[in-house]
Amino acid sequence: MKPDFSKMGGLLTTVVIDEQTKDVLMVAWMNEESYDLTLKTKQTWFWSRSRQTLWHKGATSGNTQQVKKMILDCDGDTLLLVVKPAGPACHIGHRSCFFNEVSTE
Repeated sequence: MKPDFSKMGGLLTTVVIDEQTKDVLMVAWMNEESYDLTLKTKQTWFWSRSRQTLWHKGATSGNTQQVKKMILDCDGDTLLLVVKPAGPACHIGHRSCFFNEVSTE
């Protein structure tokens, strides 16, 4: 199965999880070019919606993500990446981008 880039303006919602802990590390966007680069290099590449450019995760920080598995959802418009991280996923230094708990009370 191949991704369906015809939806969401050519972008795939991409969920990144840790291979060992299964924790969600981050959510980002991929376009067809970043998807192809990820397949080719076995490291994560994304599309920055704010900067309108490709970015290689860890290119400046060294916190790269080695891709171990890529799984598409049933519609082909959301991608799950199972990675071996080489450091924190969050740009402010947290292991995961998900650390701000929301009160449900």
